[in-house]
Amino acid sequence: MASAAQASSVQELSASAFQKYLGGMDYPAGKSDLISHARSKNAPDAVIQVLEMFQDKTFHSAADVSQEFGRVK
Repeated sequence: MASAAQASSVQELSASAFQKYLGGMDYPAGKSDLISHARSKNAPDAVIQVLEMFQDKTFHSAADVSQEFGRVK
């Protein structure tokens, strides 16, 4: 079984593993900013896939991102 940090699918991805790849993110941030930041931290494909499902809007905090994660997951 994959560990949280090595989630191989969107279904296996936990909120804490997801947020790990957005640590140090400067807010406010747009969807493309989140994707760029996650890629710079070598996020797995599952993290990028979830971010690509996000609405194209401005996120003002990690809490905003968590809320959107819950919506798309």
